[in-house]
Amino acid sequence: MWGLGALLYLMAFFHRVAPAVITTELMQAFDINAAVLGNLSAFYFYSYVAMQIPTGILADTWGPRRLLAGGAFVAGVGAAIFGLAPSLMWAGVGRLLIGGSVAVAWVAILKLTSSWFPARHYATLSGVALMVGIVGAVSAGTPLRWLVNLLGWRSGIILSSVILFAVAALIWIFVRDYPHEKGFDDYLEADSGRQRPTFREILQGIPEVLRYRNVLLLFIIPAGILGSVLTFSGLWGVPFLTARYGLSKPHAAALTSTLMVAMAIGGPVSGWLSDRIGRRKPLYLAMTATAFVGWMLITYARGTSVFSLLVLLIVTGFSSGVAVLSFVFAKETVPPALAGTVSGVVNTGLMTGPMVLQPAVGWVLDTRWEGALQQGVRVYGLRSFQAGFTLMLCWIALSLLLLLFTRETYCRQNAS
Repeated sequence: MWGLGALLYLMAFFHRVAPAVITTELMQAFDINAAVLGNLSAFYFYSYVAMQIPTGILADTWGPRRLLAGGAFVAGVGAAIFGLAPSLMWAGVGRLLIGGSVAVAWVAILKLTSSWFPARHYATLSGVALMVGIVGAVSAGTPLRWLVNLLGWRSGIILSSVILFAVAALIWIFVRDYPHEKGFDDYLEADSGRQRPTFREILQGIPEVLRYRNVLLLFIIPAGILGSVLTFSGLWGVPFLTARYGLSKPHAAALTSTLMVAMAIGGPVSGWLSDRIGRRKPLYLAMTATAFVGWMLITYARGTSVFSLLVLLIVTGFSSGVAVLSFVFAKETVPPALAGTVSGVVNTGLMTGPMVLQPAVGWVLDTRWEGALQQGVRVYGLRSFQAGFTLMLCWIALSLLLLLFTRETYCRQNAS
């Protein structure tokens, strides 16, 4: 049940970061600059963010099985459109469809986790789900770069659409919303023969969710953390590393994938540690501060060797994995009946980070462009990237400040 949902989340991450290794190909194919490329990549996040609160509601009404199967199918259609796109407009349509459809994956996985596992494993499994997603991100790094070199970027994207159609079929056949639907006992007694809440009932719960201070703060806090990782690994990291260190694209893609792998490990570890110590806030603060220092050194430190950079990327990525605590932190703040809704609200805020930062960094790159061209494509210098990445640092600094105002839950469901 959980694994097939996680498989769609893996594909979601693949498409989330795929533009990072085909920046030159996309700029050549559609004759665009950095700002437009950032906007094209962010089309994924525009629809993804727009779908989060509706997805949270639908997870509580329709159930995760329908959401996951339908999302995988529509994502397959979007990937096919993106891979075959004859113009920038059609490429944008494809990215919009992909982002809006895979938006169901994370909230649906959290819903399945609540139904199919004991509550004590929720934070840990949230981290494991993030790890599975990062596997998808890694597959969109060096492996996709090799595939693009061999077959071209369009063939690689179209192949992913075929995989998505297969995932949709598997989910529809095998996944069920609750254990009792497969003849097992439910972990939550309320799930046995449960009546799904109506759309109106859940919609009326949104204002209630937003009354909680933690929810409002956790709408903003993880956006700076994950937004920085996805802005770097999902779009601008490869050209930054080629400009800063003269690395080849496959080697630069491997380093950006290292950041994602480290975050994948940091997610479940931070969840486990938080469960073990019985606190959310202190660990969140410490790891966010570490991530901030890491990004400062990656962006501005002089004379950094490739090995030192690798260490910095590992530490920064691992620390950024703490963002996964946002979901359980917020979930423990609201009544259990609104678990799906609050997950959608938090994920909306979280994905606002890359949605804003990817095109914003691209805009800064264009304003600082010094006129260099390579094969008709703009080439940006180190100072341009440093100016752009300052936006990431400012948001993480804001996240640190807002964390001070969150209320500790002590790993207990405080609302009922």
